[in-house]
Amino acid sequence: MATILLAEDEAVLRMLIGDTLEDEGYELDIACDGEEALQKIGQNDYDLIILDYMMPKLTGYDVLTQVKQMPEKQAAKILILSAKSQHTEQEKMRAAGADDFMPKPFSPSDLVRKVEEMLA
Repeated sequence: MATILLAEDEAVLRMLIGDTLEDEGYELDIACDGEEALQKIGQNDYDLIILDYMMPKLTGYDVLTQVKQMPEKQAAKILILSAKSQHTEQEKMRAAGADDFMPKPFSPSDLVRKVEEMLA
């Protein structure tokens, strides 16, 4: 099964997403902020990286742009989660290299569908 990094600073959302993905059989690694996410990305290989857009220390955008500069990490798909769902924000993320964007709030079943689609 695929290995996923979830970087989300909100504890309740982190738990909800984490439990949902683990129940689906995914191997999950968790980061509470952008700095921790970048550290874990440097140490591990992930099939999918899920980044909250607004996190402390480094934003999801900051992490995304740094990961895209790491040639050895290009195989990982990147999904951005954000309450900032304006078209301009989505285009900014895609231009920086995000594979997809999911606006908050979302249902757990929608997230599972998105993850399955991205890993297919």
